[in-house]
Amino acid sequence: MLVLLSPAKRLDFEPSAHALDLTRPALIDRTADLSKATAKLSKRKIKTMMELSDDLAELNWQRFQAFDSEAKDGKAAALAFAGEVYRGLNAEGLSDTDLKWAQDHLRILSGMYGVLRPLDAIQPYRLEMGRKIKTKKGESLYDFWGSDIAEQLNDALKGQKSRTIVNLASNEYFKAVDRKALDADIVDVDFKEEKDGKARILFMFAKVARGLMARWIIENRITDPAQLKDFNAEGYRFDEAASAGGRLTFVRPQPPKKRAA
Repeated sequence: MLVLLSPAKRLDFEPSAHALDLTRPALIDRTADLSKATAKLSKRKIKTMMELSDDLAELNWQRFQAFDSEAKDGKAAALAFAGEVYRGLNAEGLSDTDLKWAQDHLRILSGMYGVLRPLDAIQPYRLEMGRKIKTKKGESLYDFWGSDIAEQLNDALKGQKSRTIVNLASNEYFKAVDRKALDADIVDVDFKEEKDGKARILFMFAKVARGLMARWIIENRITDPAQLKDFNAEGYRFDEAASAGGRLTFVRPQPPKKRAA
């Protein structure tokens, strides 16, 4: 069984308390090709393509100019990404043993790297999967990555107890997985907040919940999809009536709004 997460726009490249050996991303040669295209982007193009301020456009232009696919340094992907999903995952709070287990059971989809293991070394970048960027492979990152990501996931599933993908990634990123090339069952997961008898998806909570489930899977060494229904972190419970086929739904009472300080 393999868990998929999206990356995050926000990054944290402060030193980590973990001193585990970093690994090399599997698709780094393809990343090297892509970095040639991103290095040619002008500041104006980056600003319009990513809808950024002048300062952020400048920052990401500098990152693309400095990007070196051969660099030996960097930070582990699971520890470098910040944002709501990674607040739920809290990889910094996992043990070294947990992270080593996650190395075989968790994958992070990435516009720049295709697919990453938790301990794969990455450099600072911002490149959302849904952005249009012209390469020799086509007009978008979906064209660029083609079936590469699905094939890497197939390799990662070899020898696993269950050939199942637990999709905790966003639609934007999971679209980069070529389903025709993917040899796996897919379990999609929804997280809903219940208020006044109605349950709905609130993305600010759902993002955190994706990270919470990934962490729960890691800490409890979950390898059987049937065990996913036992997930109960922070008040979530499995809703059998709202679940069907390969989609699981978890519901909890909607947390109260935080009062302004």
